[in-house]
Amino acid sequence: MADQRVAARYAKSLLDLGKEMGTLSAVKDDMDLLSKTIAESRELRLLLRNPIVKHDKKQAILTAIFKGKVSDMTMRFFTILTDKNREAAIEGIGPEFMAQYNVLQGIQSAEVTSATPLSAAARAEMQAMVVKQTGLTQVELTEKVDSELIGGFVLRVGDTQIDDSVRTSLRKLRTSLQENSYQQNL
Repeated sequence: MADQRVAARYAKSLLDLGKEMGTLSAVKDDMDLLSKTIAESRELRLLLRNPIVKHDKKQAILTAIFKGKVSDMTMRFFTILTDKNREAAIEGIGPEFMAQYNVLQGIQSAEVTSATPLSAAARAEMQAMVVKQTGLTQVELTEKVDSELIGGFVLRVGDTQIDDSVRTSLRKLRTSLQENSYQQNL
């Protein structure tokens, strides 16, 4: 929880600095790369959280990974984080930055999980549902496939979830039948 709060504060600072310097899109690209790299590397996540590894070693590793791939401002940002012993927060800064960036740009993120890949028509329908629900016209839709849903979809927009999957319908039907059976046995 504390790391999340720290990550949110640093992400806000980075967002404000990017706006002020006119490099917001470059910083966004840097945070995309950071998020992707950390998500794909368990070793990097563990290293950044490890209190035994010295800060200068962590800085050297971050430099080796990101030098030439991110802007100078982002590299200086990493230096500030390591100097202040906040390396553990780096993992949360990327996603937090993206969430704040999307709010700033009026973009709504949503995730849809379906039993099969979405068709273009279904994708447009999901985006229309998100627009109707949030009022924001720009939608960033992340698609996942889960064959255990059998059919239908699960749409997550912020804290709201719309579950119109066959799996959930079958579960509700089974629960209803069990309740009816239990009441008849009384």
